[in-house]
Amino acid sequence: MTEYLKIDGISCGYSGAFSLGNISFALKKGVFAGIIGPNGSGKTTLFRGVSGELPLRHGSIWLNNVNVGQFNNRQRAQNMAIVGQFPETGNITVEDYVLLGRLPYRKALQFFETDEDYAIAKKYMRLTNTYRFKDKLLSQLSGGEQQLAAIAQALTQEPKLLLLDEPTSHLDITHQVQVLNLLQRLNEELGLTVLMIIHDLNLASEYCDYLIMMREGEVYCKGTPTEVLTYQNIEEVYNTVVITLTNPNSLKPAIFLVSERMMSNIDKSNG
Repeated sequence: MTEYLKIDGISCGYSGAFSLGNISFALKKGVFAGIIGPNGSGKTTLFRGVSGELPLRHGSIWLNNVNVGQFNNRQRAQNMAIVGQFPETGNITVEDYVLLGRLPYRKALQFFETDEDYAIAKKYMRLTNTYRFKDKLLSQLSGGEQQLAAIAQALTQEPKLLLLDEPTSHLDITHQVQVLNLLQRLNEELGLTVLMIIHDLNLASEYCDYLIMMREGEVYCKGTPTEVLTYQNIEEVYNTVVITLTNPNSLKPAIFLVSERMMSNIDKSNG
């Protein structure tokens, strides 16, 4: 595998609190990868370390054979774009919000967007289906629409790597599928490398090519959804009984929960 994003033995965290230790994995260019694990396992800390929000105590991060630690803020923004859980809202139009993605490309003493900036913003608003409400205030959009606008802004940065922090966690199933279908399409058509935190294991299985499963601040396992999402791994990491079967269409794992009542009935029938 040609390493495009390489996480090499990084450690990061919070003073006197939770920390990650010696995290390593590598992604090839154009992969759609997900970070999974229970609450408190270190997903967000890892995400913040990769995105640069948390300084590294040890280790290094490499993007296309360049040490990310050598990037200044401008270079980092040109190479890595971040979409958070909650896009900022306010009295700003969708178009102006998306155009903020061009800030890393502004030249000295440039105070206004160029025709090229508008063309790039328009391209990604059309691609994310947000151009239709470009003149609306961001605060007037639904949660799903705001998330699409945030992705349009990130793409307007023209990054090599797109980082997303639980992009579907507060959306209904319609908008979850809409956002993930968009990301999958961008991944395939633009060759964009995507790394996101995702809670829903079935969505992670269906949309991701590669998964990193976290437990207690460490990587428990990594690989394809079929390799990672076994019932043994899930029960060990999540401390929850599940059944895994194969989706007949995608041939990827599908995870089913087993309720306490069902477990009791199974125990009684076996007894």
